[in-house]
Amino acid sequence: MHIGMADGLSSFWGPVTSTIECCEENYAYSSYIAEFYNTISNIPTVLLALIGLINALRQRFEKRFSVLHLSNMILAIGSMLYHATLQLVQQQSDETPMVWEVLLYMYILYSPDWHYRSTMPTFLFLYGALFAVVHSVFRFGIGFKAHHVILCLLCIPRMYKYYIYTQDMAAKRLAKLYVVSIFLGSMCWLVDRVFCEEISRWPINPQGHALWHVFMGFKSYFANTFLMFCRAQQRGWAPKIDYFMGILPYVKIEKPKSQ
Repeated sequence: MHIGMADGLSSFWGPVTSTIECCEENYAYSSYIAEFYNTISNIPTVLLALIGLINALRQRFEKRFSVLHLSNMILAIGSMLYHATLQLVQQQSDETPMVWEVLLYMYILYSPDWHYRSTMPTFLFLYGALFAVVHSVFRFGIGFKAHHVILCLLCIPRMYKYYIYTQDMAAKRLAKLYVVSIFLGSMCWLVDRVFCEEISRWPINPQGHALWHVFMGFKSYFANTFLMFCRAQQRGWAPKIDYFMGILPYVKIEKPKSQ
């Protein structure tokens, strides 16, 4: 779905080699940024992940949550590089962390009920490493999307279980915001993909893929905050949802003195 180049601007990165392009005119604002809106729309994800990381470190949550927020940040930066350059290598540097991130969610969701402590992280690590190697050699089109969707679907039953067992209404609201963000983001992504030719004729492009990035940033933040709440409850840390500047929810915990 190729949208041409704006007049008078040359491409700094050379010909497009990525297998996917979005419904945005290439090099419309700068010869260094192929898809301007799709690149800058990752900034909210980086900022939200940074806020989550600071909260996880400040309250000494388990390392898994610091790694999770960092992985959200790395994914957003990979996406920025990909949309700025539209090169295949950068596309893979965006897609491989997408899979790693879901494997990390699987670990956080399922590890509390896992009896053999080292088997699950070892298996997930090896799976992630193998995928990275295979993905660097082969170009996956629809196969990559199908694989990613299956991994995401494997997370849903456990997420739903946590939602059912959570009594706190503010925490339940986080899970609902997570679902709403996924739905709205997916709609934006779908419209951008399916109706690109029509959108190209509109006087203003709604930038559906860029909106997808913004919604996904909030989706990750809401999911992470909800999982931090659930984990703090498992550990007996008396979590409650507080609001940064009265708007952005985060988890506040009180660890027993012995911990």
